[in-house]
Amino acid sequence: MERCNVDIDRQSWTGRVDAAEGERALRWHQRVQPLRAGHAPGVALLGFACDAGVMRNQGKAGAAAGPAAIRRMAANLAWHGSDAAPLVDAGDVSCNGDELEDAQAELGGRVAALLRAGHLPILLGGGHDIAWGSYQGIAAACSDALDGYGVLNFDAHFDLRRPPGGRGNSGTAFFQIAEALAVRRQAFRYLCIGASAAANTRAVFDTAHRLGVQWIGDSELIWPNFAQLTGSIDAFLDRVKLLQLSICLDALPASVAPGVSAPAARGIAPDLFFALLDHVLRRCAGPGARPRLALAEIAECNPAVDREDMTSRLAARIGFEIARDVIAPGMARTPAAGAPC
Repeated sequence: MERCNVDIDRQSWTGRVDAAEGERALRWHQRVQPLRAGHAPGVALLGFACDAGVMRNQGKAGAAAGPAAIRRMAANLAWHGSDAAPLVDAGDVSCNGDELEDAQAELGGRVAALLRAGHLPILLGGGHDIAWGSYQGIAAACSDALDGYGVLNFDAHFDLRRPPGGRGNSGTAFFQIAEALAVRRQAFRYLCIGASAAANTRAVFDTAHRLGVQWIGDSELIWPNFAQLTGSIDAFLDRVKLLQLSICLDALPASVAPGVSAPAARGIAPDLFFALLDHVLRRCAGPGARPRLALAEIAECNPAVDREDMTSRLAARIGFEIARDVIAPGMARTPAAGAPC
């Protein structure tokens, strides 16, 4: 259920104050509000403080601290919004020990309440098992729109493994979504951008083929292919009415995102990643946009293995880009260019 009285962790939401510069020099920590019933629709940050899925997946512990780390880096982001659309902190869903399924169900309930209230949820993880909880929220709040549902995932991994013994983990979320849609006799529309042949076994590729998954491999993600890449993204989005945008930080190279359970040896170059993300977001911006962005999630931030907050800082900047069309619609996006000179 949606919590109507969420206390903000002021240890996370502190930062620089430029009092001499006036109201146009504010930062996120000065504008973020605790979630309250009756808030005007805006951007709602919701954390998933959970290690259970990563640990079940034989990964590195520490992702439970990801939401707090991302908030600390987001605190000093410049504020370009107005009073029309608030930035609210909806708190965290915490996982008690190995009780992953309970945490995902709670996350789904909280997401559904935020969607019904008109907010754009931006979920902060936490392992990529966050995606199964997100879907549960979308399915509950937008059941009449699931015939047009699709998920676009920036990730080195498909996360399509069958839950071992029926127990999900950070590598099974999209398989679980596919099964849930099959029960509803609805299409599974899934595009994975950044899939690595080195990080996905032949068995996982077999599953991707069987489920009709589309993907763009990490070896294709170079600037000379930009027009081809955006064309492939547009072809996918043309088939989608309601989008779950999922971003796994291990889609980016370890040189810029070391704080993840499975750092990428190659990954998507950050400038190209942000250009492709911007392209997706421009498709979803504005009244009547298609597809409509239901929510976005940023997964696999693990401060325990990060270096100088590089990964949490990157996650915060990703959140800034996703939020801007809601809280700062007048801050125009620069049209995407082709390959740099």
